[in-house]
Amino acid sequence: MRQVFAATVLGGFILAAGLSPAGDKKGEGGGGAHLHFPISGKDAEWFFKGGKPANWAVGNATMDEKNQGQLDFVAKKGKGAELVNKKGGGVDIYSEEKYGDCTIEVEFMIPKGSNSGVYVMGEYEVQVFDSYGKASDKLNQGDLGAIYSAAAPKVNAAKKPGEWQKFVIDFQAPRFADNKRTQMAKFIKVELNGQVIHENVEVKGSTGGALTGKEAATGPLMFQGDHGPVAFRNVKITARK
Repeated sequence: MRQVFAATVLGGFILAAGLSPAGDKKGEGGGGAHLHFPISGKDAEWFFKGGKPANWAVGNATMDEKNQGQLDFVAKKGKGAELVNKKGGGVDIYSEEKYGDCTIEVEFMIPKGSNSGVYVMGEYEVQVFDSYGKASDKLNQGDLGAIYSAAAPKVNAAKKPGEWQKFVIDFQAPRFADNKRTQMAKFIKVELNGQVIHENVEVKGSTGGALTGKEAATGPLMFQGDHGPVAFRNVKITARK
């Protein structure tokens, strides 16, 4: 039976709880609350891991110059808006749409000392961290651009905290036959701010903090929100043929 949800405008996006006009709207992580933020220039729905929006809002963020570990935030709708986790200790957020082989382009900005992540398919984390100024030969799997639990970046391409940065992630999903994995997921290439930081990195399984901890042929894009403040914009996902 179709039911109409109750909608609330929060921080510039539509927050819906429970059932949508199309039926039961419940995300992979069990939450019914969701927001709208575009992917590839088209309206897209995002769900909150655990079901509560916590600190996510849509608007514009800059690093607080007086407290550089925090973000200043102004609510904004429409063109130029960003998806912002205003402060740490919240929840992760993931797309309703699922993807397999794809190229992900996303810009992000973090304040000083912050920590977040981009989870491809909701399962494989590319680390977002303030690694500015660290020597390339000292990088580890906790630094910016690391494929968590799999590989440190080849080079430190990190910009200063408060500056916008960009990932381009060329990804191949795991393969399955008869309900068994036949080929591991692979990061074919990852670029950070125009520099190649990974090539042909296979991952043995889901990384810590994953959405489900279960590998599949397709999965959503997830942004980490339970660590530090972060802002994302210009999210583009292109299916690989």
